[in-house]
Amino acid sequence: MTIQTLRIGTRGSRLALAQATLVRDTLAAAHPVLAGAMDIVVIRTTGDRVQDRKLSEIGGKGLFTKEIEEQLLAGTIDIGVHSTKDMPTRLPDGLVLASFLPREDPRDALIAADGIRGIDDLPQGATVATVALRRQALLLHRRPDLRIEPIRGNVDTRLRKLEEGSVDALILARAGLNRLGLGKVGVSIPAEEMLPAVGQGAVCIECRIGDTRVRDLLAAIDHSPTALCVRAEIAMLAVLDGSCRTPISGHAVLREGQLWLRALIARPDGSEIIANERRGGANDGERLGIEAGQELHRRAGPSFF
Repeated sequence: MTIQTLRIGTRGSRLALAQATLVRDTLAAAHPVLAGAMDIVVIRTTGDRVQDRKLSEIGGKGLFTKEIEEQLLAGTIDIGVHSTKDMPTRLPDGLVLASFLPREDPRDALIAADGIRGIDDLPQGATVATVALRRQALLLHRRPDLRIEPIRGNVDTRLRKLEEGSVDALILARAGLNRLGLGKVGVSIPAEEMLPAVGQGAVCIECRIGDTRVRDLLAAIDHSPTALCVRAEIAMLAVLDGSCRTPISGHAVLREGQLWLRALIARPDGSEIIANERRGGANDGERLGIEAGQELHRRAGPSFF
């Protein structure tokens, strides 16, 4: 019997390829018939091409997914592999997030000189590299003296900037470092100090809604605890209509059948943070996310966004 090749769309960075390979291997383990019948297709996105400006200046999160989603809709690939934190709040008509791999460490990591074990150890007026408004706001809220240097590019590019002495420290996602075999690099920042981005640490797989063959394949590798948590976070973000222009954090954990969602919004300069949390049953994630988002929106008022 001839097996139809499954085409996996991904960005071309080392981290994106590592994540696509993880998806391929996970699918092969769940469906041995697919082994040798999957192709990884590299797709260059707008976010990859434009490196000299902030995401908020050129269109926001969808810049890392748009071209992949276009090829999904055109039928030239069968699934798209993404870092969930790069996903826009609303998907194009006809597409669905069908599966999530088990979540990696969702925390941020601080990478700086030896002996610096946390944000409070950074020298007065230190320059910290990050392009994320969320990280900028939470850093400045804790340490208003710090200078923030916007920096884009892949993990290797950012690490090189630090090695060259262009900045004193940088912040990256711990999950990405772990997936690249750099788990010993830097120190993890407690979530209580820097609440993670929505979806951080989770790999999601997107496909066409009507492609029942692919959806059946993906159902076998969907990690339910991760899906329950991330979908709660996404529901919160959707209420706030979150984009790269507003610092928003959202992180859910599932323990003993109970889901705990923490969320916050901040001003980019760190001058104000509004936080909220919700607890409920494992299957109450969407409701909890909506309620958390509505509460944050009510407390902040329209001028906040």
